[in-house]
Amino acid sequence: MNCTSCGHTDSKVLETRAASNGGAIRRRRECRSCGYRFTTMERVELRLPLVVKKEGAREPFDPDKVRAGVKVACRKRPVTADQVEAVVDGVVANFAGGVGEVSAEDIGVAVLEALRPVDLVAYVRFASVYREVQSPADFVDILRPWLDAAHTE
Repeated sequence: MNCTSCGHTDSKVLETRAASNGGAIRRRRECRSCGYRFTTMERVELRLPLVVKKEGAREPFDPDKVRAGVKVACRKRPVTADQVEAVVDGVVANFAGGVGEVSAEDIGVAVLEALRPVDLVAYVRFASVYREVQSPADFVDILRPWLDAAHTE
């Protein structure tokens, strides 16, 4: 690990601990040349698939795109940042490790399934974009499972 101050390649680890989210290791280091102390983070590298878009184009799976969509759906809703991250982490875990390609549609379905128990309004917002809602009748179709459940109670 190169020193961030002098660029020397040799450092010693002073302290190691799990990062707050548990998905990384934080190491406090000291340069053996100049004595400068700095922090590094180690994360497990996930093998994420390629996303096959509706038009057939392929691009790398990007958890930040999932996060951005979930954040927009949850805007001004009583959804915590931890809940947003849990949704994103669940979707990423669903597709990490070995699957070569996944359709954008499958990712959208996974986000919807993860959002449903978190917040119904966020679910409907995400579904309205994902399912390309064009009319009030399309919204009714999205809400039908809840409307039917309300009538049977």
